[in-house]
Amino acid sequence: MAETTIPSNAPEADPSGERGPSPVLVPIRAPEAVMLAALPVAVVVALSALQFTGAFTTGTLLSDPGVIVTRGLPVARVVHDAAASVTIGLLIAATFLLPGQRILPGVVSFSQSKAIRWAAWAASVWLAAGIAVLVFTAANSIGVPVSSPTFAKTFVFYATQLELGQTLVCSLACVLVVFCIVLLARRLAWIAAANAIAVFALLPLSLSGHAAGSDEHGNAVNSLAIHLIGVTAWVGGLVAVILLRRKIGDQIGAVVARYSVLAGWAFGAVAFSGFVNASLRLAGPTDLLTQYGLLLVAKTVALVLLGLAGVWHRLRLIPRLQAEPGKRSTFIRLAVVEVVVMAVTMGVSVALSRSQPPVSQEPVADDVRRRLLGFAYPPEVTPLRMFTEWHVDWMWAGLAVVGAAWYLWAFRTLRRRGDAWPVVRLIAWLAGCAALLYATSGGLAVYGQIHFSTHMLQHMALMMIVPPLLVLGGPILLALRTLPSRTDGGRGLREWILAVVHSRYLRLLSKPAVAGVLFAGSLVVFYYTGWFEWAMLAHQGHILMTVHFLATGYLFFWVLIGIDPGPNRPAYPFRIILLLATLAFHAFFGLAIMSSATVLAEGWWTALGYTNTAALLADQAVGGGIAWSVGEIPAVLVALIVVSQWVRSDERAAKRYDRRADRDGTRNSPTTTPASPASTTTTRLLERTTRDHTRTDPTRRRRPTPET
Repeated sequence: MAETTIPSNAPEADPSGERGPSPVLVPIRAPEAVMLAALPVAVVVALSALQFTGAFTTGTLLSDPGVIVTRGLPVARVVHDAAASVTIGLLIAATFLLPGQRILPGVVSFSQSKAIRWAAWAASVWLAAGIAVLVFTAANSIGVPVSSPTFAKTFVFYATQLELGQTLVCSLACVLVVFCIVLLARRLAWIAAANAIAVFALLPLSLSGHAAGSDEHGNAVNSLAIHLIGVTAWVGGLVAVILLRRKIGDQIGAVVARYSVLAGWAFGAVAFSGFVNASLRLAGPTDLLTQYGLLLVAKTVALVLLGLAGVWHRLRLIPRLQAEPGKRSTFIRLAVVEVVVMAVTMGVSVALSRSQPPVSQEPVADDVRRRLLGFAYPPEVTPLRMFTEWHVDWMWAGLAVVGAAWYLWAFRTLRRRGDAWPVVRLIAWLAGCAALLYATSGGLAVYGQIHFSTHMLQHMALMMIVPPLLVLGGPILLALRTLPSRTDGGRGLREWILAVVHSRYLRLLSKPAVAGVLFAGSLVVFYYTGWFEWAMLAHQGHILMTVHFLATGYLFFWVLIGIDPGPNRPAYPFRIILLLATLAFHAFFGLAIMSSATVLAEGWWTALGYTNTAALLADQAVGGGIAWSVGEIPAVLVALIVVSQWVRSDERAAKRYDRRADRDGTRNSPTTTPASPASTTTTRLLERTTRDHTRTDPTRRRRPTPET
């Protein structure tokens, strides 16, 4: 009997009422049964690999938490990681991959609704497994069985007072929020928010492995976080496509093609982060022959095989699937095999996270400075060493390289299509990426944690140099001109960018007062609260500091000199006033730091061995002078750019007015009555409104091509 396929772009509820309620749970068919069977296989692989590496041997009877904890923790981790992957994969599918509907804008379609409902079930399993992971991890860290009379009281202390317990509780809180959202929400904006929170829930887990207290802990934690995000998006996205194959009907080819792009980026992230992780855990090629190294080799082989399968999908199966959507059996069989291989690899990954690598992951006990910094203490700072001393932060370095490569690709795409794109914007963007690389990996990053004055230089670079260069590149406008458009009612990356830049939230943030307060006022909040010391002592605080500086700087300079589409910006005279006010605030802030008699983040400097209060205050005064003076040079350049844009804007308005006068035949006409100042002002305001509207819709100036 022929199969009846419900259109995937229909709303969730059928207005005719002819379609009965569909089951909430996924129907068990052969692909689903095989994927469910892959979960116990992953558990067996994890336990066998842990037995192979000797991770179950504690070496002492005094801290043995018992068989239930030692075996239950890896089992819970496998279930936890699998449920997290399925939840995030289904949310990614609903947010980016699946077709939408146009009857009720902003409301999920039938296929998106199914993905959300199944994501709610997966999130409930994720939450339950996360609780088990928290309990077993606490018992394993404390070294007592769960049944011990002292465990309950000690568990509360572990979950609320210790950093590892707090991170796991934070992850559970995020999962609970995701579960509540997907259970209640049926609008795409809320589903996208749940997707972002679910990805954020993975980040605290990167602090719970070997990476948290090891040498090079910054790169270790960052690479593990990237690895977790890449794996969950890759595995979960493929599982979501398989589960939803009957809900998307004839559009399965387009959905698989979109997932293929996502899988390519995820594969690159997993490979890059895996290489960084391996380099931190292996001393040399000979370590590959150890038990840990053999597991790592097996995981690498599986990754290569999955990558080759992805290439086969891209070259052979996806074009065939797009031409003949009904013949999907070959793709489904290969995709299910890939999921089984991914499940086995996930079990190996859990075993690796619980096994001791050849390179010790314990902090360096006899070198306090290295334990705090995560790398060897650098030599005395000199002007030359500010450019020669490097400690690469692979996450920010990867972002800078990927950003530069993407911009070059987009620039080349526009040029090959015949569209113009100023070379000046390309130069500005590449200079911004280079400045970001230097500020996070060069001398500013190396000595920024050792001297307050150098830290202030890094701060100024992240707020006053990198953001304006990136803003002048116009990345949003370039992305809108190169990313493909969706015609099925769903939202791809281009549609989400347009939704964000025209949202009321960005309209609020882009108001001059709000952007100015976030840019300048956050200086007071950062330095005169515990945030500064936390950012120096904790890796997550340092990451939040860097992201905050870059984000607030980008928002502020986007309001002043941005060329990307978005809410209407203030008039040019007001922009100059805003810049001067911010510059004056920087001067007062610098003077306040110079005259301060209190050492900021004194706990950090004391931990590094700096006990000379007078020397610390002197260096702090130098940092205040840097905040006062160094920020003036970029501010002056930005002011010149604002004036230049102002002049060009008036010139364009004058040329449009002259062309209109020539077209209407009113120029130099003796019968023409000169326009009053009020009418001239009104005309210019109308022209400016038209210009701003054209700027917010970049497709108006885009040439029609076969691609678009």
